[in-house]
Amino acid sequence: MKRTCATGVLILALAFGGPAWADTVRVGYTPEAYPPFFLQDASGKWGGWELEIVDALCVEAKLDCVLTPTAWDGIIPALTTKKIDMIAASMSITEERMKTIDFSDRYYKSPAEVVAARGSEISATPEGLKGKILGVQVSTTHEAYARKHFASAVAEIKGYQTQDEAFQDLAAGRVDAVQGEAIAAEGFLASDQGKACCEAKGNVVDDPEILGLGAGFGFRQDDDPLREKINAAIKGIRASGKYDEISKKYFTFDIYGD
Repeated sequence: MKRTCATGVLILALAFGGPAWADTVRVGYTPEAYPPFFLQDASGKWGGWELEIVDALCVEAKLDCVLTPTAWDGIIPALTTKKIDMIAASMSITEERMKTIDFSDRYYKSPAEVVAARGSEISATPEGLKGKILGVQVSTTHEAYARKHFASAVAEIKGYQTQDEAFQDLAAGRVDAVQGEAIAAEGFLASDQGKACCEAKGNVVDDPEILGLGAGFGFRQDDDPLREKINAAIKGIRASGKYDEISKKYFTFDIYGD
């Protein structure tokens, strides 16, 4: 499945062949429910805050962008092997990932939060999770954090391919708690299912080495021109008010963060 964002806006090919994205920028995203960042409507079309921001950035930067669905666990290899040109997947900027790819400037920042059954005594600490089953999305900063900070306390760290699957198992009682981005957790807790079962139990103690410096768009390490265009576009849509215009449709707070 592919669809075009910023349609009708073409970039000019450079004189000596140009970069891989001289005709189109293939923007890799993960086609999975991650509200309010990624949402699929009844017709199967993907939207949500992140894809609206990508569309605005491509218009601002005068880039022709094609959204390219890519599995989360293969999205960095897809970038480095030039199957896509840019990652837009709420990916945290971390030192470990920067060994392989480059990042744009931050475009939002969300703390990591633990969610559990309403009324339970679970908290976002090793003591509060002692003997519990903790769900996390695999190959994420949340899994890395849980294995570093909670592995000695919990009974099991259970991995899921998507954050939505982790929340579904929490609602069904198959795990005791789930760790994820506070903003994604807010979306789940606002749903009928989330309201009925669960509540936020607090943010984990920050570990910038693992949790990173916020979310950034990913680029190949030799693709400074595209990264710089997107950085300029981030500044541009924030200055013009477009960033806030989109964000206010999804959030009641400043998602950009401090």
